[in-house]
Amino acid sequence: MSRHLLMQQQARSKFACLRIHGPDQKGILAAYSQLLDQFGCAIMKSEQFTDPKLNHYYQRSIFHPSIRAEEFSCGSMDDNIGFHVEEKLEIKSEMVKLKDRFGLEMMKVNWRDRPKRMAIFVSKYDHCLWEILLRNEAKDLDCEIGAVISNHSDLKYIADAFGIPFKVFPIGSKNKAIQEEKEIALLKNELKVDIIVLAREALSESLRERSKVDRRNSEYNMQISMTLLVIISPFMDDLIIARLFKAHYVTQDLDEGPIIGQDVISVSHVDDPKDLVRKGRIIERNVLMNAIEAHLADRIIAHKNKCVVFNE
Repeated sequence: MSRHLLMQQQARSKFACLRIHGPDQKGILAAYSQLLDQFGCAIMKSEQFTDPKLNHYYQRSIFHPSIRAEEFSCGSMDDNIGFHVEEKLEIKSEMVKLKDRFGLEMMKVNWRDRPKRMAIFVSKYDHCLWEILLRNEAKDLDCEIGAVISNHSDLKYIADAFGIPFKVFPIGSKNKAIQEEKEIALLKNELKVDIIVLAREALSESLRERSKVDRRNSEYNMQISMTLLVIISPFMDDLIIARLFKAHYVTQDLDEGPIIGQDVISVSHVDDPKDLVRKGRIIERNVLMNAIEAHLADRIIAHKNKCVVFNE
């Protein structure tokens, strides 16, 4: 095991992430801070946001069970410090009580005792898959990639280069239902994934619905997809002036899910089709990776078809 991966696993077991949201009211931040203090936890980072239009409160806090902030900053943390099972149960039980007391819509705590498990669906476009697997190989992503899944074998050589299983499910008009059953069984029974990334691939409506990996939040599927929007100038015939890429969670309306992140790239009259493709791939990779990293770090709260994305 590499030293970098070992450090990731140690950090994962030492820090927990709390995310909550609900109607805004006085005392929520103070109550959860006092609760963690009662258990001897140190809050290493906390960020809050209140939507004035909805009068809705969002919070993300990173905390450690039993060290002080000054010990962490001095690098004197004991490697054996971590969350005990009984401690987790007691802390979460008290957090649930606060959730009920304030009428919050969501309270989730991730103890980070294991990495999230990911599956990647791909078509025949390779640039997003290369980026994900390269970042994963460099240990930039705190996750385990269970498999790359496709209807075609074109990109198998990429997964093979990184030692990632590549599963092919050829789909035609006669075998679609059977193949989707196999894909769902793979995702839920064998891989037990927490997140599905659609790297330039789209799933059928039935597969999107049945492959939901977070039943506690059925409004949003923990699937991340990319959408390209082309902006046309109203003053010039057929001239593309910008390309907007957005990464979003998948809902029943594939391209209308809560947006995690987006970016735009300007193009001009000197750009030929090859330039457009090259520029588009660069920004598409960046937007997708930023969304994946935010999701893996529990920096996102999806609510009412929008995402609150907290800072790193």
